[in-house]
Amino acid sequence: MLEKLTHSEIWSAIDRLAERNKLTPSGLARKAGLDPTTFNKSKRRAADGRERWPSMESFAKILAATNTSITEFVGDNPVMAGGIQGPVGSFPPQPSTIPLLGLARAGAGGFFDDGGYPVGQGWDEVDFPVPSRSAQGIYALEVQGDSMMPLYRDGDVLIVEANAETRKGDRVVARTRDGEVLAKVLVRRTTRQIELMSINPAHANIVFDLSDIEWIARILWASQ
Repeated sequence: MLEKLTHSEIWSAIDRLAERNKLTPSGLARKAGLDPTTFNKSKRRAADGRERWPSMESFAKILAATNTSITEFVGDNPVMAGGIQGPVGSFPPQPSTIPLLGLARAGAGGFFDDGGYPVGQGWDEVDFPVPSRSAQGIYALEVQGDSMMPLYRDGDVLIVEANAETRKGDRVVARTRDGEVLAKVLVRRTTRQIELMSINPAHANIVFDLSDIEWIARILWASQ
């Protein structure tokens, strides 16, 4: 989590990154394979004035596209450099790696805190393009079995962001209070219920009361 980093500081840093690479914010987005409007000023606040933040996925892509390290991105701004912190009890930071767990084991107790962040022992590690000091809450789940065919196969690795903002159509991992972990597509979410569509078309949609869901994480991408 970025506890001391303000909305204006992160967007200013992205603008500076574009300038250093002789690009506009739109050009930076295109270079990273994103929608050209991703970093437009109109996208930085919602219509009602609420602040919008860039996703970890877009953040990782612009660093990779410009061959920029998190240290270079932060630069000499002491607020930014000192403000990157993880939740208490989170998986110990490891350079260029994130925690990895088999999806079948994710339903067992002791691997996640109440917010869906990885904790405890028994995790493996997998390489990740952004140093983990900037990627708290990012972890990987390895698919086991063929229940998610045809989209995900046995052995595929899902890169997941804990407690991320989710929207209709996002691929997500949800953990129920009964300990079941599900990789689904978010169909609809209200103040009381959530509807999830199975990745495997042979299975019907499932509707849960939100009180039955412990946490939801967004799937950023899959290593296949």
